[in-house]
Amino acid sequence: MNELKKSFQELGQKVVENNLWRQRRCFNLIPSENTPTLLVKLCEISDPSGRYAEHKTAMKKEREALSDAGVLKGNQIYYYQGTDLIFEVEEKLKKEFGKYIRASEVEARPISGQMANEVVFKAMVKFLGRAKEGFPRLTDTARMATVMNNHLNYGGHLSAQPFGALFNYVEGDVVNFPLVENNPYKIDADRMLDLVDQHRPPLVVFGKSMFLHPEPIAQLHDLVQNTDGYRPVIMYDAAHVMGILGPHFQDPLTEGADLVTGSTHKTFFGPQRGVIVSNMDRESPLRKLWLEINSRAFPGSTSNHHLGTLLAFLVATMEMNHFKDQYQKQVVSNARAFAAALVQNGIAVEGGEDDGFTTTHQVVLRVSDHGDGKEIANRLEKNNIVTNYQALPDDETFYHPSGIRMGVSEMTRFGMKEGDFDELSRILADVVIHNRSRGEDVAEYRSRFQKMEYCLSAEDTLAIAPLIFESIFPNSDYFSGFAEALKEI
Repeated sequence: MNELKKSFQELGQKVVENNLWRQRRCFNLIPSENTPTLLVKLCEISDPSGRYAEHKTAMKKEREALSDAGVLKGNQIYYYQGTDLIFEVEEKLKKEFGKYIRASEVEARPISGQMANEVVFKAMVKFLGRAKEGFPRLTDTARMATVMNNHLNYGGHLSAQPFGALFNYVEGDVVNFPLVENNPYKIDADRMLDLVDQHRPPLVVFGKSMFLHPEPIAQLHDLVQNTDGYRPVIMYDAAHVMGILGPHFQDPLTEGADLVTGSTHKTFFGPQRGVIVSNMDRESPLRKLWLEINSRAFPGSTSNHHLGTLLAFLVATMEMNHFKDQYQKQVVSNARAFAAALVQNGIAVEGGEDDGFTTTHQVVLRVSDHGDGKEIANRLEKNNIVTNYQALPDDETFYHPSGIRMGVSEMTRFGMKEGDFDELSRILADVVIHNRSRGEDVAEYRSRFQKMEYCLSAEDTLAIAPLIFESIFPNSDYFSGFAEALKEI
């Protein structure tokens, strides 16, 4: 037992050290990450985290047969007892997230953005196999003939590639979006429409992991509306930009996307999960596709849909709905200010100067004049600036990347404004261009940004958090002083 205790103590010390480094001393600039609030984290470890709540939509005959069996909640058949809270949470989450993204339908059971995409791909094959005229037919092997998407080398998301989640659902090579000649981070809308008309893919997937500019959804939607005998499904993978969708970036459902998928922990500051949304209500010609998505979510892809993070997702969505406008506006403004400051300090920034380099949370650097992207990213990490290396469109291989990809959303939550990125850009340039050690300067500068914003106040959090924590671990000897300890933190 002493050996076990010692091992746990050693591991615990490393965890504490990592927490203090990442949360107190580092500028966290990886665009696919964020820090949830204390309440969101406590929800993740609350009682639902160890529970099951499998459920599916009951057909009319099932509802009639099971009306007195005690297993119906709304129109859902639940296969486990003790799930009243989960039903309430999931229904409220659908309403809250639907309000956020202006969607009538929300499927919240996928546990990652990759799973959300695969659920859609599975559902597409089922739907197209039974679809009426107007939708492209499946091949003889019951797969989609092709799909249009963003090429991986040009920032396309891995999950929408034939060697990613599309692996079992597309027959041949995908058709990639054509790009603007002087800005390979933007789709050439006119040429895209020509390719769509030529190849007529059943599924068009917008969205990227290197995401700097809006996607031309409206132009494709207009083409589809005016083309007889052809109806693709327009999908928008919002994994990286979920938290800035709306008036400050773009509004995919309003612009004509049929489906929006994504993860909930990047610009959207929730737990690590996935989500699928649409406006495929009962009047929609794509209603059967939505029903296939529901059944592919369960039982098609999940059994336990991670109920602790489901509860946390609801809390984060309530936060987002309250602070959405302020947060989104600041994120986009910070990114553009950061990009401009980096250029002024001698670092090349991708995305096109005429376009302000970025309209999202991301800033992409070209560092090949100063070293390999992997080496630069490692050098920055040693100086307490955490980024990730990135292959750029003209790189021959991912093994020797020319770029660094960064995002400002997490540090925006910790209070940074446009002018604060000026000093960070000077330090970052000193490390990249001159290879100077600035780690202690970075840690001192980060100490000025410790208070999380766009969330419940610390005082209000302290009125709730100890109650949740002590209800999870009901031992007054251990946790009677938890509230006081939190105040010290």
